Amino acid sequence: MLKFLKLIRIGNLIFVAVCLVLIRYAFFESTSAAVSLSDFGYILLIIANLSLAAGGYIINDLYDVTADKINKPKNLYIGNGISEKTAFNWFIGFNIIGVGIGFYLANVIGLPAFSALFIFSSALLYIYSSYLKNVPLAGNITVSFLVAGVAALPGIFDLLPAINPVNRAQQAMYFSILLDYSFFGFFINLLREMVKDQEDIQGDYNAGGNTLPIILGTARTNKVIFVIGLIPLIAILYYIYSYLFENTTAVLYVLFLIIAPLLYFLVQILSATKQKDFSRLSLILKIILFFGLISIGFHQILLE
Repeated sequence: MLKFLKLIRIGNLIFVAVCLVLIRYAFFESTSAAVSLSDFGYILLIIANLSLAAGGYIINDLYDVTADKINKPKNLYIGNGISEKTAFNWFIGFNIIGVGIGFYLANVIGLPAFSALFIFSSALLYIYSSYLKNVPLAGNITVSFLVAGVAALPGIFDLLPAINPVNRAQQAMYFSILLDYSFFGFFINLLREMVKDQEDIQGDYNAGGNTLPIILGTARTNKVIFVIGLIPLIAILYYIYSYLFENTTAVLYVLFLIIAPLLYFLVQILSATKQKDFSRLSLILKIILFFGLISIGFHQILLE
């Protein structure tokens, strides 16, 4: 059971679930946003999201067995307690659950076309693991796009269907805030995916991979990561200046828990060369992502 929980990255799934709960029961409720899903419906939305994510982790590991034998032999679960057939069956099962619930929810809100979002996500996860992962940057962008969707999904299924002529402006503002968080999640995760490619360069090379570090080399890829890292940094500074500048609590939170570690990351990435360097920097990005996304739960408090 422990190996299975590690295979589906239970820690990451819990984080996703916490973010989704905070969006609905902290952000939406504190702003009195109009919502369309019942509590049961929203729980189903969370389950669908987690099911597709778990399936994505499984199919990714199925295609990564060769590389993982080199990159992380101690964390190799498929073929070491969990057979490939069992793992693939779990992948299929999780996708059926995710897509099935998505179809149900899309019909509940009266927008059956929205079920395509779940079908698209399921297909994209498979295409990523089987092909896009070895296309420089394309794989990184694909995963980051799906991570960004975690923040946007409640807006699509809960906020948009509840829009009416009276609340249109307010609902649009709340959805805009979710898109800001999606933007943040996309770029921080993109940086992390690129850093993980640096960390796994040896195994990816031996497995016939074609990632950016394999093509450009470590030093040049570090420079690309640095340049991309300036985008969220500049965006966050602009956000502080435009929306948070007069709120001391919000400014201090962002400066110490997001800006400071992001600046540290940018300084360190230029000189990183060893696997342990990239492992440490990946952890820093994960911490930045954590503090950035959970702030949605007390967004109103920070803005008071």
